[in-house]
Amino acid sequence: MMTSDLTTDRPAEAGTADPDWWRGAVIYQIYPRSFQDSSNDGVGDLSGIIHRMDYLARLGVDAIWVSPFFRSPMRDFGYDISGFRDVDPLFGSMGDFDALIHRAHELGIRVLIDLVMSHTSSDHRWFKESRSSHENPKADWYVWADPKPDGSPPNNWLSIFGGSAWEWESERMQYYLHNFLIEQPDLNFHNPEVQEELLNVARFWLDKGVDGFRLDVVNFYFHDKELRDNPALAPEFRNDNTAPSVNPYNFQDHLYDKTRPENLVFLQRLRAVMDEYPAITSVGEIGESQRGMETQAAYTSDGRLHMAYDFDFLANAFPSGSRIRHILERFDRIVTQGWACWAFSNHDTVRYSTRWNLSEAQKKLYAAILMTLKGTVCLYQGEELGLTEAYVPYDDLQDPYGKRFWPRFKGRDGARTPMPWSQDHNGGFTDARPWLPIAVEHVERAVSVQERDPNSTLSFYREFIAFRRRFPALSKGALDILRADDDVYAMVREHEGERVFVVFNLSASEQVVKLPEGAWAPCEAVPFEAAFDGPEVRLPPHQGAFAVASGE
Repeated sequence: MMTSDLTTDRPAEAGTADPDWWRGAVIYQIYPRSFQDSSNDGVGDLSGIIHRMDYLARLGVDAIWVSPFFRSPMRDFGYDISGFRDVDPLFGSMGDFDALIHRAHELGIRVLIDLVMSHTSSDHRWFKESRSSHENPKADWYVWADPKPDGSPPNNWLSIFGGSAWEWESERMQYYLHNFLIEQPDLNFHNPEVQEELLNVARFWLDKGVDGFRLDVVNFYFHDKELRDNPALAPEFRNDNTAPSVNPYNFQDHLYDKTRPENLVFLQRLRAVMDEYPAITSVGEIGESQRGMETQAAYTSDGRLHMAYDFDFLANAFPSGSRIRHILERFDRIVTQGWACWAFSNHDTVRYSTRWNLSEAQKKLYAAILMTLKGTVCLYQGEELGLTEAYVPYDDLQDPYGKRFWPRFKGRDGARTPMPWSQDHNGGFTDARPWLPIAVEHVERAVSVQERDPNSTLSFYREFIAFRRRFPALSKGALDILRADDDVYAMVREHEGERVFVVFNLSASEQVVKLPEGAWAPCEAVPFEAAFDGPEVRLPPHQGAFAVASGE
């Protein structure tokens, strides 16, 4: 049973509070397969999430984002949906989902679900009907095209998972489009019936009580009707924001297979559906390397999405002070109507502590930096434990993406290994063989171990999330960057008269930084070591400090 302190300083029960609750919220991403197994089949499930809901309340998060749990053949582990209104039996039942919503709301935690609308599984009944002939009622629900005269695909579009984005279907004697796996055919959003059906899917889950959606690959909904070839992209403009560098997907400028202008109208329709319900939010995942922020600006303006999930800090490039400044100032300059949603890790990327090769002190430092950026924050499960990327041998690999590009790209399984809850068998995740092996080094950082250590990474996250909640300026306030270089990142956050000075020492040597003009009082209960001395603050390596303008 939960204790009374779990809801201390938490907002009112979800669904009854501020419709703008999402501005500055801390959202915790759960990958259900790897969170907690309650049925002992080696795979996490919805009941497991309910079992660990008290842990999330103690962590202090405002909301959870639950990755797909819909009916699926699991070729892409839930992102290949065969039933939009069904819970896959692997994860439990619809009753389990209802109980999850109830328990989360009881603790003041909102629930976002991962809505995958750009494609379905090839096992979906819609696709089975669509492929059967040219005349059936769903014949135009997917993207079909005739071959070129020589029998080759209709254009040069590539799949993110490797190879052509077109697959030959012998029943229809046509190609169908798949931006991801061959078994993930793309829906045809140019068909009004498809749009209506997907809007009704959104209504179904809103009626179930969800508080919003994370919208998977939201810029992939529409394709160019003329099926024009994508132009080549010059090598100097290629990056690894959307696909790994070994993937020829990066060789194209994806002008015609995604991010089409027709999507703007559909997103307005989707927002109108969400606006029928109170206090709903949306986070769009925009897979766009060349025009990412420009697309964010369009997708979060004029009554479309609430937020877009930004990829700049999910890249390999180390976030120096100057890079942080560049990203934040560019966002404010380009995304003038939107609200940022920042993340350092997720289920598709190498965990940031490994990606940036961080020390223990740096893990805490960058956690604090993430949670003081202007915008909403997404944390990925295990991030609060300081987990590194796990090594998964090829024989244990599950991810088809990793199998396709091994060994130069090892796939996404290293970020998806099960959550270590204890030092018991299989880390307390399951009594069965887990679907992915649990890293030995993760068990050493288990929740049960860190909960006993007031200096642990987990303790730091709990303290800092609570500290962030004390000062609305840190979650909602305007941002004035005072210094940003290889050594120091300093700023002032301001909201409704509250001004907070924030400074981080990014270097391995002590730094002395002057406070801004005026009277400043050091903030108490900050989990950092720093010494204030009159108008200056002395920062040990990889430490931070906070001060609030006096009288506030």
